[in-house]
This record gives sequence, structure tokens and C-alpha cells, in this order.
Amino acid sequence: MAVGSPRYTVPGLSTKDAKQIVSLLSMRLHALNDLALTLKHIHWNVVGPHFIAVHEMLDPQTVAVRAMADDTAERISALGGEPHGTPGALVAERTWNDYSLGRADALAHLGALDLVYTGVITDHRSAASQAAGVDPVTEDLLIEHLRSLEQFQWFVRAHLEGAGGSLSTTGAKTEQQAAAAAARKPATKRTAKKTSRSKG
Repeated sequence: MAVGSPRYTVPGLSTKDAKQIVSLLSMRLHALNDLALTLKHIHWNVVGPHFIAVHEMLDPQTVAVRAMADDTAERISALGGEPHGTPGALVAERTWNDYSLGRADALAHLGALDLVYTGVITDHRSAASQAAGVDPVTEDLLIEHLRSLEQFQWFVRAHLEGAGGSLSTTGAKTEQQAAAAAARKPATKRTAKKTSRSKG
């Protein structure tokens, strides 16, 4: 999306700098709206023995991410920009594909979600760095988001982490690879328990 120069912006910021920040925030808005939809999609489609834990864990994350999207859109407006929150704008302007899992085991979804969070957090950090020195208010907003996003990823990773501290999804490059790696984790543990006292 081509972001036009705002006709006005917040005091102390030039319209040229405001245009740059609005452009950054527009992609963050798309990422947050997409993440909120993805979290709800997973909430509806998890199955298996970890269903209730994952199902209930994701609702508060969805609510928090929706609030982040709202804050982002309002910051765009305050800067004199125009937030685009329609599904058509999201699909047309995003640089990533739709979430790739449907009905699946809860651990498989968490494996894929780990990669989703990694993408969102990495891009949020980049946007915060670009905002630094230009607009500290926007930088602070993105840092505030990162505190929660990184905590949510920690919650997800706690299900994927082995006793030795390694993640089952390490090395996965796609959601499908991460899902397959995460879904194998419980099977490995059950086999180890049957054959030895080792915790695998």
C-alpha cells in the first residue's frame, strides 16, 4: 500500500517522518490482525489430549492481540494516517501466506504457531528499531507489544520444550515441518517410557 503524506501529525514530528512511521505501523496492523485471526482459528481446530489446555490458553492471547491491533490503528490515526483494517487490505498487502493447518493435534498447532510468533516478533523488533530516534512513542508502543508477544511465545514453547531445554521445532523452516516435529514429541516420550526408565 502506498502511504500518502499526512496533512497533519502529532506535535514535534514532521509529516515526512509521520509517513515513515505510518508505513511501518500499517504492516504491524496487518500482522496483528492476521495473528488474532490465526489464534482464533487454532482455538477452533485443536484436537487431541492437549485440547483443553491449548484451547483455553489461546483465548486470552487473542483478546490481547486484538487490543494491540486497536492501539496500532489508533496510533496510525493520531499520526494523521489512515488505518486499513479490512480483510481485503490485509490479504492484498501482507507478505506472508495464510496459516497452513486445519483440524490438527494441539501440539502440531503449537509447533506451527511457534513459527508464526517468531515471524511477528522478528518484524515487530525491526519496526521498533526503525522507529527509534524518529518517534519514541511508537517505539514504546511496539516494545510494549513485544513484552506480551514474547511471553505468549514462551507459553507456546513450554509445550514444545524437552527436559534438556531444546525445542522440538528447532530447525523447522515451514509451519508444516514445525507441526510434524512437534506432533512427534509425545510419541517419542511414550516409547521411551515403555522401553526404559529414561525420560527421553
